Amino acid sequence: MAEDHESFIREVNDELRSEQVQRAWRKLGPILIGVAVLIVAATAGYRLYEYWGSGQSSKTGDQFMAALKLASDGKSDEAMKSLETIEKSGYGDYPVLARFRAASIMAEKGDAKGAIAAFDAIAADSAAPQVIRDTAKVRAAFLLVDNGSYDQVAAEVETLAKSTTDMLRSSAREALGLAAYKAGKMDQARQWFQQIADDGQAPRNVASRAQIMLDNIAAAGKTS
Repeated sequence: MAEDHESFIREVNDELRSEQVQRAWRKLGPILIGVAVLIVAATAGYRLYEYWGSGQSSKTGDQFMAALKLASDGKSDEAMKSLETIEKSGYGDYPVLARFRAASIMAEKGDAKGAIAAFDAIAADSAAPQVIRDTAKVRAAFLLVDNGSYDQVAAEVETLAKSTTDMLRSSAREALGLAAYKAGKMDQARQWFQQIADDGQAPRNVASRAQIMLDNIAAAGKTS
């Protein structure tokens, strides 16, 4: 009898637990299902966005490479049109790269003023990657060596030139050295070229050119 009584109690408890589970499910089930659906939908949406982004980036990359090919083949006008399209509707960082290449083509065609303005616009664009902005400053500075003043070159890259860590510091110093030399500021030119020569991390070709300029200044006995 005792065993039958215990068995009966277990069955009653099981039924009660079953009813509690059912009541809880009726209350919470729709909520849990809704949350699960949202998680699945969000995951699927993210994966779809990743796939779309990858496809768009690849497509724009192909367009960019085609534009570079046009430029290297001497088809500047066609290249500029392609780059303009990428600038307006391209994906990822390709629009700013298209602007950069378009500015370079302007310089190659002899439009130094337009190229400098284009590079300056890129340098001022806070949405562009910092390395692209800094490189644009250096490109503008080199164009200003022959198309501007020492002060204009300094306004572009003096901050970069004074850095001890920026990877573009040697190029910035070279632009300043050349601008100073052209302006007859020999002491300043010597200082900038010497900084390049003393920098063990300066690119070899830049360091070689700096040493040549130092030798020329020394041989001529020039001082400002």
